[in-house]
Amino acid sequence: MARQKNWSATDYRDVIRELKKDQLLGEQILPHYHMRIGQIEQIIRRERLVTLPNRPARMILASAAETAAQPAPHMRPPRLIGNTGESGEFVLPLNIPAAGGATLRYDDFTFAAASWTLTSHEVRPGHEMQFAAMVEKGVSQARAIFAFNSTNVEGWGLYAEFIMRPFMPLDGQLISLQHRLMRAARAFLDPELHMGKVTPEQALRVLEDDVVLSEAMANQEVERYTFRSPAQATSYFYGYTRLATLRAETEKALGAKFDQQKFHDFILSQGLLPPSLLRKAVFKDFIGRPVAL
Repeated sequence: MARQKNWSATDYRDVIRELKKDQLLGEQILPHYHMRIGQIEQIIRRERLVTLPNRPARMILASAAETAAQPAPHMRPPRLIGNTGESGEFVLPLNIPAAGGATLRYDDFTFAAASWTLTSHEVRPGHEMQFAAMVEKGVSQARAIFAFNSTNVEGWGLYAEFIMRPFMPLDGQLISLQHRLMRAARAFLDPELHMGKVTPEQALRVLEDDVVLSEAMANQEVERYTFRSPAQATSYFYGYTRLATLRAETEKALGAKFDQQKFHDFILSQGLLPPSLLRKAVFKDFIGRPVAL
């Protein structure tokens, strides 16, 4: 990436900081993300990654109140019971309240290179696709409501980044790897904070210096681990590895018959099954070779 841009930097941290300098501002943000959604949909169709719904994806910028309630980018899912046509929407916060009434601003999502992986995770082929499949194709309440688990949901989101990354430009690939690094850091920092093995200040240093997050993003991450949703952030990397392993097993079992679009459509048709039950369903109903749990 540095060679492509004629930058003297060679460390990934410095390259990411350079990319972050090209910030999208105000009215530029929504049109940019809508453009990115369209580009990603073209790739999904061209590469036959998964079957897209026949309607546009929705995205909004978070209000101050929405940002205070949920200070990280997220997909607001549609109702899974009694849905009358509602669809999910991608919500992007731009700032976060800090001590003393100050406001910290994110620089993690409002630059062009970041929109590739964030859109892949939150919109298509990630969360928006996952919840749309449950609403539009139908799945039992047991699989949609009572089986809800972050390992499946966030595992699919990170897996969606993984299958899109080879088709991103170099800057998008670098930020996709940065986001995967953040998920790996979470897997260690969240439990180690609770065990007293690291302090919040040490966790902030890792997130700001090694993962290259903004102060705003690093602060909300540590608050998430310790107050908002302890242990939830660890689910991303674990769920992703389980899903990537299941894909590898399926490819090995089917060989030349493996079709990634059919595989991904089948995964989405299963609702929010935990990894062990999802694996059992894939082997029994997709591969045709039942396995014990």
